[in-house]
Amino acid sequence: MRIDDAVEPSEQGMKLLEVGTAYFLLVLFAIGFLDLLLVLAELLASGEFTDPNQVIDIIDTVLVLLIIVEIHQTVVAFSRDEPVVRIVIAAALIAITRKVISYRPGEYANIEAAFVAAAAFSLLLAVLIGAYYVVRRTNTDAMTSGPFGEGGTGTGTSGDGDSPGSGSTADPPAADPTSDPESYDAGGRDRAGDG
Repeated sequence: MRIDDAVEPSEQGMKLLEVGTAYFLLVLFAIGFLDLLLVLAELLASGEFTDPNQVIDIIDTVLVLLIIVEIHQTVVAFSRDEPVVRIVIAAALIAITRKVISYRPGEYANIEAAFVAAAAFSLLLAVLIGAYYVVRRTNTDAMTSGPFGEGGTGTGTSGDGDSPGSGSTADPPAADPTSDPESYDAGGRDRAGDG
């Protein structure tokens, strides 16, 4: 018996658990979203929607929901064997932002403890912003330079799909058969040309 054959069922089981976790997070997000709607309706009915503490609590709930979304994206990307570093850093950024927004010095035993917590939040936020910038810059540089030097990919965009390229002079991407379906046959070949 080969080791690969022996390990295969455990890998399939792990993939099923990852998919189950993604669906669990979806249900958790739906419950949180419904709870947010109920809280908003209650605040509007009571007239307390202008209370700063209530607004901070609502923002806190929205940020928790965004953390759930980021964790869901992490699980899905991990199960697809895609890179997850940028997603994890984004989730950590949201989490620390949530702590900064809901920071209340009165919750600490003394002023020194509150100051240490504020300094720690600030340091974590700065480190995470730096890490996010480095990861994003690395992805952009890797995608725009390609394996054969400047402009190797031909698209000039980053791997995460949210930022423009660095303005390389690469060839434009091939024509999309879905953009003008009458110009292409069923196999996606150009009707006007030979190929």
